[in-house]
Amino acid sequence: MSTRPTRLTATDRLRRMLAIVPWVAAQPDGATIGEICSRFDLDRDQLLESLDTAFMVGLYPYTPDALIDVLIDGDRVQLRLPDFFTRPLRLTAEQTLALHAAGRSLVNVQGDGTESPLARGLAKLSGSVGTDRMVDVDLGVAAEALVPLLNGAIAERRRVAIDYYSYGRDELTHREIDPWRLHAEQGAWYLEAWCHASDDVRVFRLDRVAEATVLETTFARPEEVGEVSVFRPGPDDPRVVLDLAPSARWVAEQYPVEQREERPDGVLRVTLAVVATPWLERLLLRLGSAATAVTIAPVLDGARDRAARRILQRYVG
Repeated sequence: MSTRPTRLTATDRLRRMLAIVPWVAAQPDGATIGEICSRFDLDRDQLLESLDTAFMVGLYPYTPDALIDVLIDGDRVQLRLPDFFTRPLRLTAEQTLALHAAGRSLVNVQGDGTESPLARGLAKLSGSVGTDRMVDVDLGVAAEALVPLLNGAIAERRRVAIDYYSYGRDELTHREIDPWRLHAEQGAWYLEAWCHASDDVRVFRLDRVAEATVLETTFARPEEVGEVSVFRPGPDDPRVVLDLAPSARWVAEQYPVEQREERPDGVLRVTLAVVATPWLERLLLRLGSAATAVTIAPVLDGARDRAARRILQRYVG
């Protein structure tokens, strides 16, 4: 006889999601709804309700590339974890204290005592926290290794080889760059550099750099280096005009919007520059019926359908 609760508590949902997300993400082609429900003792409605919240889980600054990507195609679920989640966990002293405080609160509420797995884990965690490690400056995960390396390359005018994940094109590329300047913006570190592959100035987000190697080759830095924007659409890049339902208004907050118009029916109309078609395809798939294309450049027409067909072919062919 099944002991499945008719109504899941918040604790039940959290425990299941902590198990479901890594398991589904580890499956190369995802898993069917039936498989997940059977494995984790859920019914279909309970699973879909939990998945509705999973795509909002991620890391600051909560841009789409830092959130869990949930794709439900028919009866199959696929989860894609951001790069942050696949790296070894390295906590700052501030994060360690916050985790310890939250864990102690949970132990006290549940009355598990000192012998529970959580209590034992917290005891080990507390042993790693000392007053000599208490700092209030957090440069981020990427800064710990890359910033000193790149600062050295900038000072010595040394070329750097990097493996870089391009979110817009959804691909890992190898490039050689002449690093010019580092800066922080909206909670992330960026590097301005001359990219030899593109033969132009580019801005690279450090947490998307998989590998970096300083080369022996030197370069001559320009005397004047102007401000370089993180997002630089050109006048010839295609544009798309979208009507966003209230549930999709986050698009205007997370992406550079060239124009926005509040419609009488509560819809927000925005104009976006598109520098990479795969980015638009993923965005439209994620938004679904919450976004309607008002006008779209011919080169982008059918982006959502093309992406959906590729996903379908992945499962049937």
